[in-house]
Amino acid sequence: MTNAPATVVLKTPPATIEDIVAIARADARIEISPEVEQRVVAARAVVDRYAELNLPAYGLTTGLGAGVDTRLAADDLVTFQIRVPQARAVGVGAALPREAVRAMMAVRLAGMAAGGSGVSPRIVKSMAAALNAGFHPVVPSLGSIGAADLAPLAHMGRALLGYGEAEFGGEVMPALEALKRAGLEPLDLGPKDGHALVVANSLSVSQACLLVHDIDRLFDWSLLSVALNFEAFRANTTAFDDRALAARPAFGQRAVAARLREILAGSSLLEEGAARRLQDPLSYRCAPQVWGAFSHAVAEAREATLIELSSSGDNPVVLASEGLILSHANFDLTAFVLAWERLGQALAHCAAATAYRTMKIMSPGMSDLPRFLTTMGQNRAGFATVQKTVSALEAEIRHLAAPVSLTPIPVADGVEDQASMAPRVLAKTAEIVERLRYLVAIELIASAQAMDIRGLPDQMGSGSGAAYRFVRSLVEPLGEDRAQGPDFMRLADAIALSAPVTRG
Repeated sequence: MTNAPATVVLKTPPATIEDIVAIARADARIEISPEVEQRVVAARAVVDRYAELNLPAYGLTTGLGAGVDTRLAADDLVTFQIRVPQARAVGVGAALPREAVRAMMAVRLAGMAAGGSGVSPRIVKSMAAALNAGFHPVVPSLGSIGAADLAPLAHMGRALLGYGEAEFGGEVMPALEALKRAGLEPLDLGPKDGHALVVANSLSVSQACLLVHDIDRLFDWSLLSVALNFEAFRANTTAFDDRALAARPAFGQRAVAARLREILAGSSLLEEGAARRLQDPLSYRCAPQVWGAFSHAVAEAREATLIELSSSGDNPVVLASEGLILSHANFDLTAFVLAWERLGQALAHCAAATAYRTMKIMSPGMSDLPRFLTTMGQNRAGFATVQKTVSALEAEIRHLAAPVSLTPIPVADGVEDQASMAPRVLAKTAEIVERLRYLVAIELIASAQAMDIRGLPDQMGSGSGAAYRFVRSLVEPLGEDRAQGPDFMRLADAIALSAPVTRG
């Protein structure tokens, strides 16, 4: 018997990162609170008044993009809105995964709940019903430059109208058929509704929500990996001494060192004279500084994501209390993408340190352990060729950390000459996270092997010992040469899904 999915109530603030993750990955149901319904109704009244008086409002009584100078006829206000998602469904490439589509739809709903879109209340209810029913548009992954994720949201919108394709019950089919099977009706658009569906950064923000969740978990596992390598290398833990770190309290380093001391609590490594050297290579010594910078970057990216998730980035924005519709550029994600670019570079620094420590623990000149961590002689490979995988992963991460957010070429006849490339920034960050997860898994396995060779598994700290036992529950010690790729993938998958172990 499986538990029923949780329920997320859209209210003020509209949603949290945890809400979006629950909707995307645990199929949490959505309910619309009365206060959100009232806010949506109030904003819609402003839109209806503008339409009735034929007042100029971008995307309501005018065309879009370079067509802003074109006024729409009264009898074209609704048919124009139907054309909006159709004309902007220009995405290409592989379809987004199911969880990414659900997250994108949930983020768009959260944006509508903020009250600035002026969308018809029935559209909010219909989108919530579609998510609750398990209706998922097929959305190509490429085509947005991050000045609103027009193409992905257009594919979403046209599927909700009954065009294109959608997934329902694990089967991809024509969207109209999927709507019927889900017991849903195609969206009934009114003035501005088609524009409200597409004019947001919902793909970018939804990717960020999922990544914040993944990175938080990976951060904790990576600290366990650092600690287990310290145990295996017999590194000097004065690198974690708060008295030294307080002399120059750079972002995050004292908190990270405190966490590492907790993980190592009870370890023989903390005893006087346990360390093999006075000073270790910088990939060991600088762990508090590098992971402190990582934690600071994560916090900044989370804050930037929450701003986008809890606000209205619609252009124009409907200000119900003022009775106004105002054009602006709150959809621009420059601050958001700079935070995520910075986080990608912080991840790259951690990846390099992880790779360097993994290499060093295999080197007899550095670790005083058998070369490549094999006790069966040098006619065995041991972990030798693992170094190639480590090197490849680190090089790819370094490449992916290069900035991509500088403004692309102007579009819309030169009117739209600023964009953030936010979807690609988030996509490459996801690729970095995947590769760093593999590096962490490899470091954990190599460190566990080194601990076995040293014969010290019973002398580890509470957290590092729990990490060792978790590794050994999934991966046997390496004796005779075997294919280790499956070991690395099995552990990487496990740490992606498992909360970090702290004791055991």
